[in-house]
Amino acid sequence: MDHTRMDDIGTDHTGMDIDALRKDTPGTANRVHLNNAGAGLLSRQTLEAVTSHLELEAAVGGYEAADQEQDRIDATRTNLARLLGGRPDELALFDNSTHAWNAAFYSLTFEPGDRILTGRAEYGSNVLAYLQTARRSGAEVVVVPDDEFGQLDTAALTGLIDERTRLVGVSHVPTSGGLVNPAAEIGRITRAAGVPFLLDATQTVRQFPVDVTEIGCDMLTGTGRKFLRGPRGTGFLWVRSEALEYLDPFVSDIEAATWDGERGFTWHDGARRFESWEASHANVLGLDAAVRQALDLGMERIGQRATALGAYLRDRLDALPGVTTYDLGRVRCAIVTAKVDAVPTADVAAALARQGINVTTTVPEHTQFDTEVRDVHPLVRLSPHYYNTEAELDRAVEVIAGLARTAG
Repeated sequence: MDHTRMDDIGTDHTGMDIDALRKDTPGTANRVHLNNAGAGLLSRQTLEAVTSHLELEAAVGGYEAADQEQDRIDATRTNLARLLGGRPDELALFDNSTHAWNAAFYSLTFEPGDRILTGRAEYGSNVLAYLQTARRSGAEVVVVPDDEFGQLDTAALTGLIDERTRLVGVSHVPTSGGLVNPAAEIGRITRAAGVPFLLDATQTVRQFPVDVTEIGCDMLTGTGRKFLRGPRGTGFLWVRSEALEYLDPFVSDIEAATWDGERGFTWHDGARRFESWEASHANVLGLDAAVRQALDLGMERIGQRATALGAYLRDRLDALPGVTTYDLGRVRCAIVTAKVDAVPTADVAAALARQGINVTTTVPEHTQFDTEVRDVHPLVRLSPHYYNTEAELDRAVEVIAGLARTAG
């Protein structure tokens, strides 16, 4: 891979002005932020969108501020739809991606003998929901094996789908590594079989392009706080209109349904039937600002740069004696996981933190099915984004190299 440095001159090969983007990201002035898979750094525009609405609420009142900004609040769904390739009426807003995912999953009904198919990279909260539902309903959780690259084996998935399969649920990118599961191929298989497909895109949206039409999923969930660079406390659910026929929202709310005047109600049109009336409108407007910035920059360019930075970092770490990376998959993204021989993972993360470098560590319980077959966690997780530079990645590599030399 050609690692010719381009970020020192301000504009990289994608045409993005990295210097300008960093000036627009206050956190880059004092930290090397390699924890975008945890929470990305806010831009000034996003920060301004949140704080200005809070100031408006303080000045005129919360309800009154929402009335004044209703058009901008509603535009969030329109802009998210543009980002994902769907329609505004197919979007529901939440306070986090787990609640969005739960809203989709628990709207399905399961009976004894039904099967839930998932992958080894599935996120821990999703796994717990599958196990809870299996305990309650008598459904069966089936883990699709990995292929030789460590991604979900689509041939095995095809063979496992039968008349008992009620759902295929997959994490597009796991929380614990750089694997990118073959979502579009999974979508082709599930569409042909007529089986609902729920895609957890929490680590995906704004890391690289995501198009629900190309993927062919029926439901997709995401968060604002990670690679999308929105505020914490934001999430969203996209639901294909046709999927509403077999989804029965498990919570009813005045935002979701209308009383018929007697002893019944009707669901609101579209995906808003999954929402609750109360929301942080300041956070929603911050989410909208982050989405608009992604649209302006272009997801293809963002994805190219983020993926290239991840590959650069992974290659540099792989070249270090005493350091091993653990990312699976034929296609890999900007999340990089590694371990230093004879050095506890927590100590590696602490050493990086002392140098002003933000990382985090993986947890076995967050990818239970992966942990069953790979005894590798905890790992150091480094996750650059497009506003990071190769010089910053080099700093992280130097710290890790020093630890490896000392341990060796």
